[in-house]
Amino acid sequence: MSEIVTADRRLQELIQLARTVAKSKATVLIQGESGTGKELMAALIHENSSRSSKPFVAINCAAIPENLLESELFGYERGAFTGAVNSKAGKFEFANGGTLLLDEISEMEIRLQAKLLRVIQEGEVDRIGGRKPIPCDVRIIATTNKNLSDCVREGRFREDLFYRLNVVNLTLPPLRDRIGDVRLLAQRFVEFYSRKDGIKLQGISEEALRLMESHAWPGNVRELENVVERAVITAAAGTVAPRDIVIEQRNVGLAAAAASELEKANWAPGRTLDDIERNVILEALSYHNGNRRIRRGRSGSRSGR
Repeated sequence: MSEIVTADRRLQELIQLARTVAKSKATVLIQGESGTGKELMAALIHENSSRSSKPFVAINCAAIPENLLESELFGYERGAFTGAVNSKAGKFEFANGGTLLLDEISEMEIRLQAKLLRVIQEGEVDRIGGRKPIPCDVRIIATTNKNLSDCVREGRFREDLFYRLNVVNLTLPPLRDRIGDVRLLAQRFVEFYSRKDGIKLQGISEEALRLMESHAWPGNVRELENVVERAVITAAAGTVAPRDIVIEQRNVGLAAAAASELEKANWAPGRTLDDIERNVILEALSYHNGNRRIRRGRSGSRSGR
């Protein structure tokens, strides 16, 4: 899917703010854990801006070695270095008039940060080996899964560049803090992948939905999407059931007990919800060797990690 799906009030407010700032020329910093939808938010800003008819160019700063990242961003002239047999434009030039997404900006080396700062300040790009700067009108959106303020304090990110990027800050909440969206997202993913793969499904069972709502989703929406995609492929009898929900073992904890009990509920007439919940707790205690103090993650939410 290419849109942000949410019923969470806080995230809806962030989306509205993104639409508002899209109309300006301000740089935007989007922070959040991996898998929370930072690139989707960047695309939303571009699509709602006056630059929407111009290019939207994305580059992952963490996926490209430093020496290659410089040439990818700023381009180079023929003969600038060994192997540069032809001149090449960089991402800034490709994005001219549009938007450049600098994904995982915190992974950029300090030396390149200085060059990036100059581009933002001067509105022009110096190709490697170039003799004169090239004017460039680009709106910059940067994303990171780290806290850039911490990176500045640790000397890994330039303070002046941080302030240039942090004109508008959008921090996306993790999925565990908007657990109400799990049901909505799971249903959308089931519809999307069943249609994409040509699989006829009636939908997803209530038991499967409740199982997914019991998981902390450390990989956020991306993890949920992967789990649902697999479930759609393996689903039998036209419905995604708890047995189709395969979650990494180290993360299941209470969810494992819940799955067992929810499956039993299908063939045990007369069992009440209180009965099911009591047995879920007992199985969870058994899973944790009777320890009632289940380890909590950094967020304070229950976690089987």
